[in-house]
Amino acid sequence: MSNIGLIIEEKAADIGNFLVGRLLPFREKRSVGPFVFIDHMGPAALNEYQNLDVPPHPHIGLSTLTYLFEGSIQHKDSLGSDIEIKPGAVNSMTAGKGVVHSERTPEYLRNSDKNLHGFQIWVGLPKHLEQSKPTFHHTEADDIPAWSDGNLEYKLIAGELFGRKSPVPVHSKLFFLEIKSQETKKINIGADLFGEVAMYILDGTVSIEGNTFGGKQLIIAKNATLCEFEMSDSATVYLFGGEPFDEERFIFWNFVNSDKEIIEQAKNNWYRQNHDAFPLVPGDEEDFVVLPKALLNSKLSK
Repeated sequence: MSNIGLIIEEKAADIGNFLVGRLLPFREKRSVGPFVFIDHMGPAALNEYQNLDVPPHPHIGLSTLTYLFEGSIQHKDSLGSDIEIKPGAVNSMTAGKGVVHSERTPEYLRNSDKNLHGFQIWVGLPKHLEQSKPTFHHTEADDIPAWSDGNLEYKLIAGELFGRKSPVPVHSKLFFLEIKSQETKKINIGADLFGEVAMYILDGTVSIEGNTFGGKQLIIAKNATLCEFEMSDSATVYLFGGEPFDEERFIFWNFVNSDKEIIEQAKNNWYRQNHDAFPLVPGDEEDFVVLPKALLNSKLSK
């Protein structure tokens, strides 16, 4: 019996002036473990007239994880954080009861050619932390656990696995793992995995149960403990997963929560620009992403 539960194809989504490949949520699979949202950004070649500009926008009830392969993003938030994220580093922002942030091309790159490629991820929070105080943490690339095993290279970007722990703050049992192969190699790591698991193939191909898969697909296993696959030469894959929550998580626009009423209140607070609930972003106060009135008045859907 096949262990492949679902194959999700990337779907183009517009995040302002930049197209991304959306992997989660999907109509048949709203989350994988605590991971409720995964965007694959790029790879995009931007010229001197093109820049990433996502103005200040709000979040509640989730943690964001930003991980780049190429390029650079300037992160600013309502906590006062102002930091450039570069390839291999991780930005982790826990929204809790409410935070606002912007993501833009750094000033020194805005008039030159540049590339942008990476992941933008949302991780749901345990119910008791959904209304916690927001926090931000930046982890440098050199601090991410990385090791080799034969012709395989591993990097534990977030969570705990194989007796190792990433310094990136997380709030539930999860893993976000990178594996790179130098030659064709069969891998069986199911005994170390837990909860739910999904695989994204960035480079090369992966063979599972006699079928070959390439890029732009998220492959979800029926059983994480049966995770076995063969990577082609010079392949790169990412595994996302962990223990799912007992309660359902609802997603509406940029908001995630187990309580629909809290999301409704967040909608109203942002639409009315209630700065007690959603403070301004220092250094980026002039602009913000507007919540359309149609969304304000629409009913929350799963």
